[in-house]
Amino acid sequence: MKLTRPPIRRPHLGPLASALALAWPLCAYSQANPANADSAAGTTLPKVVVTGTLAEAPAFDVPASIDRIDVQRGDRGQINISDSLGGVAGLTARDRQNYAQDVQISVRGFGARSSFGIRGVRLYVDGIPATFPDGQGQISNVDLGSADRIEVLRGPFSALYGNSSGGVLQVFTEEPARPSAVDYSLATGSNHSLRISAKVSGIEGAVGYVLSASHFETDGYRDHSAARRDIGNVKLTLRIDEQSKLSLIANSVDLPQAQDPLGLNRAQLDANPRAVDPSALTFDTRKTVDQSQGGLIYERQLDAANSLRAMVYTGHRNTRQFQSIPTGTQGNPLSPGGVIALGSDYRGTDLRWTLRSTVAERPFTLVAGVAYDLLDQHRLGYQNFSGAGAAQVLGVQGPLRRDEQDTASNVDGYVQSTLKLTPAWSVSAGLRHSSVRFESADHYIVGTNIDDSGAARYSANLPVLGVMYAVSESVHLYATAGRGFETPTFNELAYRPNGASGLNFALLPARSNSLEVGAKTRPAGIGELNAALFETRTQQEIVTLTNGGGRATYQNVGATRRTGIELAWSDSYFDDLRAQLAMTYLDAIYRDTFRTCNSSPCTVATQQTIAAGNRIPGVARGSAYAALNWAPPQGWQAGIEGHAVSHIYANDANTEATPRAIVFNLSVGYAAKVGPWQLSGFVRSDNLFDRGYVGSVIVNEGNGRYFEPAPGRTWLAGTTARIGF
Repeated sequence: MKLTRPPIRRPHLGPLASALALAWPLCAYSQANPANADSAAGTTLPKVVVTGTLAEAPAFDVPASIDRIDVQRGDRGQINISDSLGGVAGLTARDRQNYAQDVQISVRGFGARSSFGIRGVRLYVDGIPATFPDGQGQISNVDLGSADRIEVLRGPFSALYGNSSGGVLQVFTEEPARPSAVDYSLATGSNHSLRISAKVSGIEGAVGYVLSASHFETDGYRDHSAARRDIGNVKLTLRIDEQSKLSLIANSVDLPQAQDPLGLNRAQLDANPRAVDPSALTFDTRKTVDQSQGGLIYERQLDAANSLRAMVYTGHRNTRQFQSIPTGTQGNPLSPGGVIALGSDYRGTDLRWTLRSTVAERPFTLVAGVAYDLLDQHRLGYQNFSGAGAAQVLGVQGPLRRDEQDTASNVDGYVQSTLKLTPAWSVSAGLRHSSVRFESADHYIVGTNIDDSGAARYSANLPVLGVMYAVSESVHLYATAGRGFETPTFNELAYRPNGASGLNFALLPARSNSLEVGAKTRPAGIGELNAALFETRTQQEIVTLTNGGGRATYQNVGATRRTGIELAWSDSYFDDLRAQLAMTYLDAIYRDTFRTCNSSPCTVATQQTIAAGNRIPGVARGSAYAALNWAPPQGWQAGIEGHAVSHIYANDANTEATPRAIVFNLSVGYAAKVGPWQLSGFVRSDNLFDRGYVGSVIVNEGNGRYFEPAPGRTWLAGTTARIGF
């Protein structure tokens, strides 16, 4: 059954309007201080400069795997952030074709088990955390229309970002620049997809501004997968004087409804990949989200050697999700129901000092700081039905079944230094002490549902050491080692395996040790070639214990190992032709045997044995990406890219897996300057040869509905217009 498309709503741009109001006094300040006008120009970082590690440095000189993706350069109507990340070795970004769940992102196997949201990978947008203190994150508030670049850090240095930093992904809005300009874009395509976006940017005196908004809607590739999404983003900069800069970042996302088609089992997948599981229609599974947040960043150059950066942020996020929990399951007085309602208030601050000096006449950089983050979450649970017998109505919010106040906070101190020992040798070292506290106050105490309040604290010292040797100006070799940890998230703590109510504070953090050796080369006439060999060994890995009745519980098991090789190459020809290749081999396995349960409640895990040597589900052993793009500033443009991925196991037992897949995408466009206007248009076809394949898997799904099919051949056509003034 194909549901009708919901009516279009106007974009929800509350923070955008608020930031516009804030801009007026800043503009007044700039008019009163014309001397600052020349120094107000936005500073776009050179393309060789990254902020993946805590201090800005050329990626070529950092002993770590870092990639930078220039979003605007590759613009072909990208809808989701996953559209921009295919060429990063070691990173997997899967568009699930399900806007009730976030994009699936994993780095070197970390984050692969997450069935909703993003965990195991630290997320930042303009320096503001998009990952909560418990390690759960989302990145739905990114407006690609105003994004300048995405930076991805992998390997041991990720640990310097604290809890759940198996990798770090940062998105940066473009900096204000002259001349002022207005941009507009429109794209439409398969499945009644529509994306409209607008942006205005420029500099007035000492104030710079980038304001953007976008609207997206789709009927979805699968039945019961329609969605609408509105995003607003604001970046304002104020050059107070030659040494000081203040930045205001505010954004909002409104997902008024996203239908959830759930996964498919093997038989359903083979019969009709566009189908929806019947329980999704029975309970009208869906999700709504609205989020608003804002932050201030103050940067000051104290003198030639010392600088300070202070950041504060706050936000609120509402989520309501209707699940397909059978009414009989909810008969248990300890059941929290089939509707989850979360009201999340979050805030934090980060104060950082940077010293750039010399030691024994050798260049030396030191970064030290402290970060504090707080999540205050009101968790409610309701039945997903009302009434009884013939009067029973499914898929609606019924009586209250859960009410608790959950808080998570972290206080982290960190330090990182780099010393150039000789012209060829440099050493980088860092340490972060991370302390994370969880607390739950139970307000639903009814009958046998007793007071389940509780608290837990986890902490770790996370050291990192890296050495780089410059064989020549074009060949750098490095080795890095570090330690990381990953606490359970509130979603993983949410249910106890024995069926009792309350949070599962018996879970412990996973702790890991990582080693990486690599080479970065850019010989003349060959392009840039990077290679990395890495291994991460983890103890107390957090894995699924039970998954049934719509509820997953988790346990700590023994050891895991992730060993891999990454290769990335790129080069440009004739200025406008760019070739790119990225390949990853990743062997991710359980090193110890453990047991799980096939049903809940589960007091002792004895029902199913997971053998040592089984592959960690959700992780492909091999993947490859290749692209060739012709993109002159004017005239015809074209690009072709190919993705290949090996099979992916969907469960710990390794009894279900996706088939291998090879997919090609093709785009053609034309750009022209007409008077003051810069105009362009494009047509893009994804999955050009209409291959049937699985886009993502829901790891260890309790009903065997592991598979989320990817679309067949789709098309998207769009146009953009830009005028400067």
